[in-house]
Amino acid sequence: MYEEHIRAAARSMAENMQRSPVPMYGKGLRLPDKGAVIGLLKEIRRLVFPAYYGDPELMTLLAEDYTALLLERIEGQLTRQIALALPEEQEQRAPMLAREVVEALPGVQRLLLTDLDATFESDPAAASKEEILFAYPGLFAIFVYRVAHELYLRQIPMIPRIMSEYAHSRTGIDIHPGAQIGAHFFIDHGTGIVVGETTVIGENVKLYQGVTLGALSPRKGHASLPGKRHPTVGSDVTIYSGASILGGETTIGDHAVVGGNAFLTDSVAEDTQVVIRTPEPIYRERRHREK
Repeated sequence: MYEEHIRAAARSMAENMQRSPVPMYGKGLRLPDKGAVIGLLKEIRRLVFPAYYGDPELMTLLAEDYTALLLERIEGQLTRQIALALPEEQEQRAPMLAREVVEALPGVQRLLLTDLDATFESDPAAASKEEILFAYPGLFAIFVYRVAHELYLRQIPMIPRIMSEYAHSRTGIDIHPGAQIGAHFFIDHGTGIVVGETTVIGENVKLYQGVTLGALSPRKGHASLPGKRHPTVGSDVTIYSGASILGGETTIGDHAVVGGNAFLTDSVAEDTQVVIRTPEPIYRERRHREK
């Protein structure tokens, strides 16, 4: 039926599947549906910013009725996905967890409105808040993070990371759902930003493109607080493009400014500006080839 080279390749791949450390073939795995999780994010965005992403026909309802309709829909969809993410013996917890997330969504909306204000106040290129809601990748990444964080806090497996990686793929901004980020958070441009799982960020913080709030490798003997691998950033801090701040014991104090391309593994006191000295340019005269 099959040519020998097809059979040989098939036998080899079947052996790979049998030896794999993770399930590769057989009974369907209990996993959340990635498309459904992304659909949930879109539904929550319709809930949080209805005038921009909502269904115009549904918005003929009173605001409270519109919101109740979407909340009920979201809770049902979330319950199904959480049940698939949990171990089978724990799936009965899914309705309670989904309810807790739904109850947290008004607070998420309030935080996002502070993030919207921060973006408009901090970016002179923003023509309007409406433009930010429609077009700015930074606010979208923050929106996804704030939703995913609520699931992470409840130790719901896999779904928070599916959400954060969806935002990462769309924006180039990688915020782990475990990070703790205060109100009035602003991301400018955003591409290449990395915020690690145990990062703590205060209020009124600005991050520019290419910033890394990362971990030091313990294999190289770097010390870190137990379970704390990423830095702590105080309130009213600005970190400019290309800066890397690493390590769980590294703290950036309130009102500090970290200049572009800084590489820090030591703490910075509050009200301190860190500036990297500009490399000295060297100018040489070019000699044109004689014809």
